[in-house]
Amino acid sequence: MSDAAIHSIGRRKEAVCRVYLRAGSGKWDVNGRTLGDYFPRPTLVTAIQQPFTATDTLGRFDVQANLSGGGSNGQAGALRLAVARALVKIDEAHRRKLRDLGLLTRDARAVERKKPGRPKARKRFQFSKR
Repeated sequence: MSDAAIHSIGRRKEAVCRVYLRAGSGKWDVNGRTLGDYFPRPTLVTAIQQPFTATDTLGRFDVQANLSGGGSNGQAGALRLAVARALVKIDEAHRRKLRDLGLLTRDARAVERKKPGRPKARKRFQFSKR
């Protein structure tokens, strides 16, 4: 990593993403693969690129991301948050646009724990009167 790279971290559910942003031509390196290769669903790709489209910086930065933990949805959310945080570090003027779209808020929703005496978190075993 050179000194020109901006580093930030994003989390969502169990996923953690470390992002390094540097000025470039818009290349994506996600765990050694391209963005479309790592996230084959187009909805996830558009969600991840949302911070760039909101700030009109799509294609101006090269992104290197290290993702670990969680599933594809959680990893996409973690990557989106990390990119948004990195853009704010690059230019503080982006904060207002990203904040208004809710891209700087860490989504705290996670899987509810299983309770004792139940098959899942809220589901109950079938009630039998007799």
